Amino acid sequence: MLVLVFSFWQLLGGWFWPAVAAPQPLVLQPAKLAFTPREYYFATVAEARPQPGPVAVLLSPTPGGRAEAVDLQGGALPALRAFVRQSVPANPVLRPVTLRVQELRIQETAGAGGTIEGQITVAFGFDWQREGETVPLTQYRGGARYRRLPSQRAAVEPALRQALVGALTYFDAWVTQQAPRNVALARRVQVRFQDDARAMEGDTLFYQPQRPLVWADFSGTRRSAGNFAAAVFPSFAYTGRPQVVNGTLHLDLTLQVFVVRSSSWTATQDAYSLNHEQRHFDLVKLVGERFKRKVQPDSLTVADYNSIIQLQYLRSYWEMNRVQEQYEAETQHGTNEAAQQRWNQRIDAELRAFGVKPS
Repeated sequence: MLVLVFSFWQLLGGWFWPAVAAPQPLVLQPAKLAFTPREYYFATVAEARPQPGPVAVLLSPTPGGRAEAVDLQGGALPALRAFVRQSVPANPVLRPVTLRVQELRIQETAGAGGTIEGQITVAFGFDWQREGETVPLTQYRGGARYRRLPSQRAAVEPALRQALVGALTYFDAWVTQQAPRNVALARRVQVRFQDDARAMEGDTLFYQPQRPLVWADFSGTRRSAGNFAAAVFPSFAYTGRPQVVNGTLHLDLTLQVFVVRSSSWTATQDAYSLNHEQRHFDLVKLVGERFKRKVQPDSLTVADYNSIIQLQYLRSYWEMNRVQEQYEAETQHGTNEAAQQRWNQRIDAELRAFGVKPS
């Protein structure tokens, strides 16, 4: 009979052993936070762990404390998304922030006196999408320690929840402090142009409508072998200082239209020739005014404002050279009086249109 019974068990698939129950997942509960975001909302929680998987290695309550892999209920990423969604109020008009889970781990070891020691590690990255670009903001790394009895596995979830609250609280404080002045958090650009108010700085003469060129400004030595009566070399530049105020990037730019006096020379002193050289100066002023109107908030991005302005400056600089060449060619270096008069009228009309010259 013993042999028959043994054979019957074999037919059923072998010896019967008591089934080991699978460890219960950790049920992450929403948290009541001490803050309400004013500068951002969490648009998503993204997985960034090198090896996604169960977040915890917990010791079982059985003698010897067998290590068990335990995950959050529903999986780590869905559970964290639900936790953030239910814990942090979301206002979609604010900055859309992505929370990237770089590390989330609970590791338990046997402690003194039959207790269990737990170590929670949390590492998050935060960024947001601005103008189609991912802008990194800050990183958080922290965690918590706890001690429990083998029968008190329910103590793990509150400790984890508190560690997560610590990460979210850190980020909220960081954003609140940084938003008014950090360019990474700027949401828009404002531009304010002004003209350099100086009349002169050393050898440099700045454009002033009320202060036209005089022959004394042509202090250089003649360097041309041509038949020119005089030569002036005006140009333009800009300076700027970006500053973030209350989440807006303010660009205070100064336009400088100038002549270097020592690079300008003359072999004559008549009023007609002086007017011809003044019109070179006026043309650069007009190019500078058009440049100012190209550099407007709707053409700039927070992320790339500097390179956009530099490109517009280069284009305007090329325009300056083209229009100067056209002016010289059509007036035949000032010798064609009819053409010179047409250019005088055209330049004066444009200066009036830009408000540089009285109407």
